[in-house]
Amino acid sequence: MERRLDSDRSLNALHEDLQRLGEDRSQLAATLDRVEARAKGLEEANRDVSRRLVSAMESIRTVLDAHGG
Repeated sequence: MERRLDSDRSLNALHEDLQRLGEDRSQLAATLDRVEARAKGLEEANRDVSRRLVSAMESIRTVLDAHGG
């Protein structure tokens, strides 16, 4: 009988661990989704800044060339 109780307790502990692991996995997946979305936004911002810098440099070159610079 004692052995049966120990077995039941072990099984319950395993079920609880499995439940916690599932919850942890869900939280990690949600965090990953947020981080990936943020990374995508940062990449888009980086591309935009790069385009603007290229445009500004071209404008500056045009002005300098027009004024003998």
